[in-house]
Amino acid sequence: MQFTDTIYALSSGALPAGVAVIRISGPATANAVAQLCGSLPQARSASLKTIRTRNGDALDSGLVVYFPGPASFTGEDCCELQVHGGRAVVHAILDELAGIDGLRHADAGEFSRRAFQNGKMDLVEVEGLADLIAAETEMQRRLALEHSGGGQSSLYEGWARRLTHARAMIEAELDFADEEDVPGSVSASIWKDVEKLRGEIGAHIGQAGLAEIIRDGLKIVIAGEPNAGKSSLLNALAKRDIAIVTEIAGTTRDIISVDLSLAGFSVKLFDTAGLRETEELVEREGIRRALETIGRADLVLLLSDNPARFAVSEAVPGNVPLIRVATKIDRGDVSWLPSDADVFLSTKTGAGIADLLDVLGTYLPDLAGKTSLSMPSRKRHVDCLRQASAALERSLSSAALGLDIQAEQLRVAGDALGRITGRVDVENLLDVIFSEFCIGK
Repeated sequence: MQFTDTIYALSSGALPAGVAVIRISGPATANAVAQLCGSLPQARSASLKTIRTRNGDALDSGLVVYFPGPASFTGEDCCELQVHGGRAVVHAILDELAGIDGLRHADAGEFSRRAFQNGKMDLVEVEGLADLIAAETEMQRRLALEHSGGGQSSLYEGWARRLTHARAMIEAELDFADEEDVPGSVSASIWKDVEKLRGEIGAHIGQAGLAEIIRDGLKIVIAGEPNAGKSSLLNALAKRDIAIVTEIAGTTRDIISVDLSLAGFSVKLFDTAGLRETEELVEREGIRRALETIGRADLVLLLSDNPARFAVSEAVPGNVPLIRVATKIDRGDVSWLPSDADVFLSTKTGAGIADLLDVLGTYLPDLAGKTSLSMPSRKRHVDCLRQASAALERSLSSAALGLDIQAEQLRVAGDALGRITGRVDVENLLDVIFSEFCIGK
């Protein structure tokens, strides 16, 4: 796809910084670089250049790297200016670029969108790039790298090729049944592989929950009666004061959350209002929100300062894992045994915190032996995979209706896979996907 305008933007992080990268892409790139630097540098070689205004005044000196298309990130002529990261320097260069005919400031995600539309990346790789930029934990980095590097796309493209082969075999039998070199029984050659493919897609869909935990974090809710030590535990795990802690029951009224990294995984901790019967209007709303958050949790830490009594455990749905945590074990006036608590701790002394972290670690995904994280990480991936799986099921179960009906269902399955990578019918998705990107990417 040919674009008539040339875009530019700051592509590096917030200013000030040691180095700032300004990216230019489009048909007028070479002309713009020549105006700024006096001449076009050698392709794909970092050249030290003085960047000047149209009047010849020096703005800065920096490295200039020119990438002629189509061998560039966007597939068109590109250039990166690596300059000093002061606000005044960057703004002066951007202002100078704005005054060059044919150039305009890039929209959010526009460089990546051009890379997609010029065939340099597919949608899975684009989404993986966005996730890689946003990754905060080791596992998020690994998952995003698998997607952005094309590993996930290769899997889907392999499946699509198998479907194409199956359809070709069916069409050959339908159109050339009398020819000697055309197999006489399609079922013997392809339906076993179609059945196998359906199983592979089903197993792949089954990993969506794991991918969601890696990408979005394990949601852990801290619950319990008022004054059980919930906010103190949140602060202890976060290692900073986030929630207000007092001896007054009902201090926490709203949901407070914090993101942590545990064993390379993202963990989202939620502190909730104490669960009890109350007539106080604001506290009742806090309790309603607490119960709602508990219902969406991956794991609940149910706290009690009386380990013989976890009276509000019925508030936790049966399908949500529950860890009973006895708190305030530093107090000398409590008899701790017998008890049905799973963990004993004191946020005051720190005793038991390590034990709790060990228990939490058992609820994190086990990725031992996995060399790649090829998993569907977004809802739209899962939706398309389920559509493909359903189409394969219809194809396998409709033998009595004829090969042409079965072939049509294989086409539907192939289109569903194609929508994941952006090969077919995704125009309405593009604005949503690229809106997630920052300016300059």
